[in-house]
Amino acid sequence: MKTVSEIVRLGPVIPVLAFDSAEQGEHVSRALHAGGVKVLEITLRTEAGLQAIERASQLAPDIVVGVGTITRPEQCALAKKAGAQFGVSPGLTKDIHQAAVDAGLPLLPGVMTPSDIIVALELGYEIVKFFPAQQAGGVPMLQAFQGPFPTLKFCPTGGITAESAPTFLALPNVVCVGGSWLTPKAALAAQNWDEVTRLAHAATELAAHRS
Repeated sequence: MKTVSEIVRLGPVIPVLAFDSAEQGEHVSRALHAGGVKVLEITLRTEAGLQAIERASQLAPDIVVGVGTITRPEQCALAKKAGAQFGVSPGLTKDIHQAAVDAGLPLLPGVMTPSDIIVALELGYEIVKFFPAQQAGGVPMLQAFQGPFPTLKFCPTGGITAESAPTFLALPNVVCVGGSWLTPKAALAAQNWDEVTRLAHAATELAAHRS
């Protein structure tokens, strides 16, 4: 089982995905993988989430499928059973933390404030999701966090685009970013999987901007 530290370093961008159906999820996951993206965050924002995780996790031996939008403790075990190799939550509670531990699901917890960060540190986290990144202060906020939290690493997610991602990735406390720009609604509606693959390939090239 890979750790969160290993997973977030497999690529500069983790696509944040929400699918209308498990079939759509399989097509998109395959297209992203064809573009070189190895790590996926399939959210539970739709009813198709768990089925999409199950299908995507079987596509290739090197694909790492995570479950996103964990907001209830019981979702950890359900996602693990479906094939998720890690979890992502928009925030963090002790109950969600313990549920992830009990399920054997490595967790990337969401934080937004210094108080959130202190809770995460107390629970032993070394890498967290900064969410919603753009709305919560973006690059200046992450720069400000470096002083009081010099060892903590971040995966900023929320409002990040292909254009702004390089600025985030250049920060010394950022290991990767989460983004939804790899799966534009128009491409999904048109079933234009080649466009998804093209965007995925472009996203992998952002690795050059990592500090």
